[in-house]
Amino acid sequence: MPRLPRTAGTFALGAATVVTLALAVPPALALPAAGAPAPDADPVPALVAGTDTATPQLVTGLSEPAPGDPAGAALAHLAAHPDRYRIDTGELAGVGSTPGPDGRLTVRFEQRHGGIPVLGGQYLVHLAGQGAGQRVQSAGGRYFTGLTAPTAATVPAEALRRAAVAELPDPPARASATAEDHGAVILPGGGGRLTEHFTVHVAGGTAREVYVDATTGTVALAHDARAPRAAADPAPAPADPGGGLRPATGTAPDVHGRSVPVNIAQRADGTYQFSDLTRAAAITTYDAAGRDAGDFDHMPVPADTAPVSSPTPAFPAAAGDDGATDAHVNAGLVYDFYRDRLGRNGLDGQGGAIVSVVNVSDGGKPFPNAFWDGSKMVYGSGGSGYYPFSVALDVAGHEMTHGVVQHTAKLLYLGQSGAMDEAIADYFGNAIEATARGLSMDDPAAALLGEGLCRTGTPQACAQRRLDDHRTTTADYLGTRYSIDSGGVHLNSTIFGGALWDIRRALDPLTADRVVYHALADYLTPLDDFQAGRDAVLAAGRDQGLDKRQLRALAAAFDAHGIRPGWQRRLGTDSRTLLQNVSNSMATPAVSNGHWVVLGDGAAGTGLYTGTVDGRGTPVRLSPEDGRIHSWATTDGTNAVWVAMGGPQGAAQEVLTAPLSGAGPVRSVFRASSPAQQLGNARISGPDVVFTLSEQGRARPYLSHGGGEPVALPLPEGHDVSELALKDGLVAWNETWQDGDRPVTVPTLYSVAAGKVTARYPEHAPSGSGPSSAVSLTLAGGRLLWVDLPADHAARSTIRSAAVDGSGIADLLGAGSPNAPRFTTLAASDQAVTYRVDSEKPVGGWTNAALPKLWQVPLAGGTPQRLSCNRGGQYDPAADQGTRVIWLDATTGRTDLVVRDRAAGTC
Repeated sequence: MPRLPRTAGTFALGAATVVTLALAVPPALALPAAGAPAPDADPVPALVAGTDTATPQLVTGLSEPAPGDPAGAALAHLAAHPDRYRIDTGELAGVGSTPGPDGRLTVRFEQRHGGIPVLGGQYLVHLAGQGAGQRVQSAGGRYFTGLTAPTAATVPAEALRRAAVAELPDPPARASATAEDHGAVILPGGGGRLTEHFTVHVAGGTAREVYVDATTGTVALAHDARAPRAAADPAPAPADPGGGLRPATGTAPDVHGRSVPVNIAQRADGTYQFSDLTRAAAITTYDAAGRDAGDFDHMPVPADTAPVSSPTPAFPAAAGDDGATDAHVNAGLVYDFYRDRLGRNGLDGQGGAIVSVVNVSDGGKPFPNAFWDGSKMVYGSGGSGYYPFSVALDVAGHEMTHGVVQHTAKLLYLGQSGAMDEAIADYFGNAIEATARGLSMDDPAAALLGEGLCRTGTPQACAQRRLDDHRTTTADYLGTRYSIDSGGVHLNSTIFGGALWDIRRALDPLTADRVVYHALADYLTPLDDFQAGRDAVLAAGRDQGLDKRQLRALAAAFDAHGIRPGWQRRLGTDSRTLLQNVSNSMATPAVSNGHWVVLGDGAAGTGLYTGTVDGRGTPVRLSPEDGRIHSWATTDGTNAVWVAMGGPQGAAQEVLTAPLSGAGPVRSVFRASSPAQQLGNARISGPDVVFTLSEQGRARPYLSHGGGEPVALPLPEGHDVSELALKDGLVAWNETWQDGDRPVTVPTLYSVAAGKVTARYPEHAPSGSGPSSAVSLTLAGGRLLWVDLPADHAARSTIRSAAVDGSGIADLLGAGSPNAPRFTTLAASDQAVTYRVDSEKPVGGWTNAALPKLWQVPLAGGTPQRLSCNRGGQYDPAADQGTRVIWLDATTGRTDLVVRDRAAGTC
């Protein structure tokens, strides 16, 4: 079966997303400018304003009476202070409470819009005392104000399911995939977005969490899975084929052949299995017997996979060779750490079963990795270079801590929240091993993670990560989209994890462990970022009774790793931000004559917004609020054109246009006659609008001139069209057909004034590259430009340029240039061509230098220059006048729409 990369939830050797527009912070919540605190200042902030909401992220330093039932008292407190919290308590549903230090209690609420859960919407109230003396000490979390999303789906359930499966990039994988429906979820940002949440499982592969817009049928958010299975599918109880398991003790060899005592269970038939019944949480270890890891990833343990067993209480050597003994013993040590040190009863806090599966493979080959799949640990068999991954106590502690995170803060496995998930798992993995092994915090091995996995070499060389790497946000944060490591969940984790480890060095380890755990269990919420993590740890430290000197040590640890208010502004970007948090995969920007258009979320909900490159004024919404997705917009600087899709059941797609001023009406250019007709490639230039209509696998271009009815442009029988470009009365497209067994792709030019095709450009295959195809057409400066894409898409491409009369074909940038692009999108003005250069993933892992970067070359030819020296990923350029370009930039830890007026040159 086809496999997908397994990244989420893995220990890791070495998706369309939520879009938001920044909302103004109400004056009552305005914060002072960040600066160095006075030496005697309280490091714990009294108030932290929320992001993209009028509700504060954190309010501390309270001591307000709240007598009565804790949940009711907490809710009444929020309701009694509407100006402080800006919360509609009718939207809150209690989801439980957890005991904190010194008799404190945390009551956790989930936000629900029209009864539907809001992703990441959780608010917490911290209580102290009991009965009549009970009082509120602090409150915080994320509550999203201004939600206006509909609460009733308009797309049929089966269509939503199909869209979720179609998100998988590999067609064979889709054929074997199943979609588990978790129900409706509101995605926050602007007015919110109604989605249906699916976990998509692929046989022999990993799982994906996919949120499909329930009003349009398009994917709104997708990321690698780390979510619990459905409530109806709990973690398995200890397998007992004969019934009547009884606690017993035995011995088993570990991976190094040393005999160790183990807690086991005797079956009714007199045989024994790896089930530890001596703890409140039953611990069972299964042997996958070399089965593929995909058979266990977000799947129940197969019925024919049994616990590790033995006819006698002395288990054979195979239990050690496969890593079963180490997995079983380490699971007990992790449980004991959380119980004895932090007062937690198991991963779920309720004594739920703890399950490990060992000896999994990668399609029959060694699988040197481990992962938490939402209900159990799964350990790879290692191979010639590695021991089974269960041998490392820090790895076992890391994976099991993901289970603790899942049952507390539920950090979303994306970007900074996902990096904190990994960081906290790293921290407790190392803390568990250091505690069990009696390692001093001064021991160099204490900060190493996975250093005991390698069969040869030194621990330092073997370590997969280290918490003393001194990485900081300003020097090391990897700014990437979610397509790489889910937004850097592993790549950025040691920035936050290093700060936590420095805290464990600064305080005594037990105190540090309790502070970090209290922050996780009682302050963090699913969408929190590094700064919110800092605030949570500081607040938890004060709850634990730390004095100001100790609290300043906590703050200093975060400062040393660059985690402080406004750290994104310290990254030294050379672009100007036009719009923050524009990360929807359909949000491709367009610009002309100083006016931009992009898909975003604002107070009026998801839609197309326009603004100016000088940043003046407030973005104006262009698209109507009609329950459809309005996307793939282009503009000529005066008007915009786009495609509307989705909406009520059976709604057909429509090409719409509107003036950028927002003052004129939205006009329909063309409406498809049925949902089977797909519209795309909408372009506008003065009186002309062009688009493609696809039906039954064929696409052809249409033209509307001067507001008239669209007419089909001439296309020979059997020919197809992909891509369109339009400028000053000239239409360009890629025309494709079959010449026998050979596919042909030819750039073609049509004159609106002449009413006919005026040029077809000959095929061109760069020498030695084999068959090529033309992509990314654009018209600029009286020339047609395109990319010649070689058959080997990993090879570099050629940027070609030709006069609009079909003559003068030349290589603007040859494939032999060190800065030639791979598959790319061109953006061209009358003066310059901008393109993206992607790198292969480096052997040592991703770095900022290897992420996509934009380059610019003069239209007349010349030496390419870096458009921007921003160190993070640069995507989707759009050319304005002269050398000015806008693009989506991920440097700052989010994807922003930014602009530069000219190329930066050499970086």
